[in-house]
Amino acid sequence: MPLLEVDRVEVYYGDFKAVSGVSFSLASGQVEALIGANGAGKTTLLRTITGLLRPRAGRIRFDGEDVTGLPAEALACRGISMVPEGRMLFPSLTVEENLQMGTLTRRVGPWKLDAVYDIFPALKDLRQRNATQLSGGQQQMVAIGRALLSNPRLLICDELSLGLAPVVVEEIYRTFERIRGAELAIVLVEQDVARALATSDQLTCLLEGQVTLQGESREITLPEVTAAYFGE
Repeated sequence: MPLLEVDRVEVYYGDFKAVSGVSFSLASGQVEALIGANGAGKTTLLRTITGLLRPRAGRIRFDGEDVTGLPAEALACRGISMVPEGRMLFPSLTVEENLQMGTLTRRVGPWKLDAVYDIFPALKDLRQRNATQLSGGQQQMVAIGRALLSNPRLLICDELSLGLAPVVVEEIYRTFERIRGAELAIVLVEQDVARALATSDQLTCLLEGQVTLQGESREITLPEVTAAYFGE
């Protein structure tokens, strides 16, 4: 049984349809990559899955339960966690205080503070520093660690590499391989198409809110992605 099922979801902003009939399913242990140009509807879809937006049509099921329209807090307690675009750290809190915000769901699991410091050792030395004093890459590590500390079953990552130097992106994705596991499903938005294909098990390309390409990542070619990305 899939852990996550997105079934013909439609999302509107007023009269504007931002997501149109998008469907995909994801099992535990799998990574789904969402790609598309700016404005394609990727972040809107992620915000709908996490309960920040309500679909006008379609259903979202998580672990066999219809969770369509449930608020973000309820979905977080069920095991859906997001690393948002822009990281969204609390500027008045230290690194460790930001990380501990992830524990508010009170979910039990393998991710504890020591485990996060194990995969991001630089954060341990910086744990008492204000989050605004960190580099962009370090802030992204905090955002990922905070999400992991909620012990999610579904981790949603919106633009992990946005605005980061290539060497930092490589470091983040090396850690990403350690995060993947049999009990954790991941939905990943990534602008780097080659990296999205290499990192994921399956891929969905959106254009103006509609699916233009979908399938197993290993069977999709870069020319196919290019055509779907630009609507050719």
